[in-house]
Amino acid sequence: MSNGPKRSFITGIDLTSRAQAERADDRVKATFTEPEMSLAEASIDSLPDMVRDAVKSAGWTSLMPVQKKAIPYLLDGRDMIVQSRTGSGKTGGFLLPLFNLLDEDMNRAQALILSPTRELAKQIFEEFERLRGEHKFTSVVIYGGVKYEPQIKALREGTQVIIGTPGRILDHIQQGRLILDDLKMLVFDEADEMLSMGFYPDMLKLKRYLPEADRQSCMFSATMPSRVRYLAGQFLNDPGFLSLSSGNVSVDAIEHRFYRVDRMSKDRILARIIEMENPESAIIFANTKRDVEYLHKFLQNYGYDADSISGDLTQAAREKVMQKIRDGKLKFLVATDVAARGIDITDLSHVLMYDIPQDPEYYVHRAGRTARAGKTGTAIILISIEEQRSLLAIGQRFAIPMTQHEIPSEDDVAQRVTDRLTVVLESTFRDRSNLEKERLQRFKPLVEELANEEPELLAMLLDDLYHNTQHKASGGKRSASESGRSRRDSDSEGRSRGRDRR
Repeated sequence: MSNGPKRSFITGIDLTSRAQAERADDRVKATFTEPEMSLAEASIDSLPDMVRDAVKSAGWTSLMPVQKKAIPYLLDGRDMIVQSRTGSGKTGGFLLPLFNLLDEDMNRAQALILSPTRELAKQIFEEFERLRGEHKFTSVVIYGGVKYEPQIKALREGTQVIIGTPGRILDHIQQGRLILDDLKMLVFDEADEMLSMGFYPDMLKLKRYLPEADRQSCMFSATMPSRVRYLAGQFLNDPGFLSLSSGNVSVDAIEHRFYRVDRMSKDRILARIIEMENPESAIIFANTKRDVEYLHKFLQNYGYDADSISGDLTQAAREKVMQKIRDGKLKFLVATDVAARGIDITDLSHVLMYDIPQDPEYYVHRAGRTARAGKTGTAIILISIEEQRSLLAIGQRFAIPMTQHEIPSEDDVAQRVTDRLTVVLESTFRDRSNLEKERLQRFKPLVEELANEEPELLAMLLDDLYHNTQHKASGGKRSASESGRSRRDSDSEGRSRGRDRR
């Protein structure tokens, strides 16, 4: 980002004076949500000795707001859900309390930190290594898509803090290389992202191996949609809720984002945003029937499960399309404002706006299609540089918190797609029986040959798998491993019995 005028979290309006900036900061502070039995903020001087040593090792002179607020609750032994924006200092918020919790002399897994991507896992690992300074605490970072041997070596030697993605960690647990009997702290970082990456089945399997007694758990997330709250209920015990997100921080909130785009690349940028967000279901609004028809075909040709409605459709045809999305058999519905009148769908995770609406009130109607029935949602709009002033005026008029986001790059999308597909492949491989794993060995020479000579053929197969598992509506989606599940042997039962014996 350029060093332009200071921008407010609240409205995205340029703040040209110190007084305006201070008023915006006061509004952000006023949005704190804390548990009923609230605790005083932490300061560096109030921290336990081991935690204060970690802060000094990192060279920090003060704590960030999320750290000041969250650390006292975690030091008090409470299970916590912490909602705070990405980049706000959440990592230090859950790492620092570990230094008061872990036993430096017990060389067994005592903390497990789950993250959605290898990049985030590596960042957490590097931050922990920086914080631990001269202390003897050990950590290892574990994620998929790389060789197992270095990870196996680290686990065999014994380590106290395990950081990584759920799928590969589950692999090591099921193979008996990682035992969590002495686990004291379980952390979910970016829980909303973890669910969008498709890790939920792995997390449920991992739950079987977690000790129930003497385990503290916490969840950090930038947003708090209903599926994240449900996950919290599966793993956390009567958690407190702490929110430091600006704007409307209640669990019923809509996140309002805008992307400034070039008109000529609008469709491709829309596809990039869809790939990064991976919505469960969404309506895409356009101003004209022509754009609706174009986007419908564009998304279908790209491989998305999309349909459209227009004023030309009969009521019976409209209702047929609407029933598909209500039944979870349609992921994307493209429509104009006129055609979308009267639509009542409670399970939309996203509203995407291809254009700024011609009537300002239509923005409110569009965004209101998500976050219904006590759920959260995301409203995203694509605008040109000329339209930004009009959009911010809508935000001011209706007191809507608008935030500008950077357009994801092609590399960002490629990495996200790679991460999601790795989750699918490793999960599918775990579900295969011993006989199936033996059978696939005959194709390894061909895979190695194609990887060197004709990688496009392998890329084609991976692309088909990705689109089948990610771009279909949940009601019609078939997982890569589904067809093999009825033929599994007793591996999983045997592992479970082995775990019980341990």
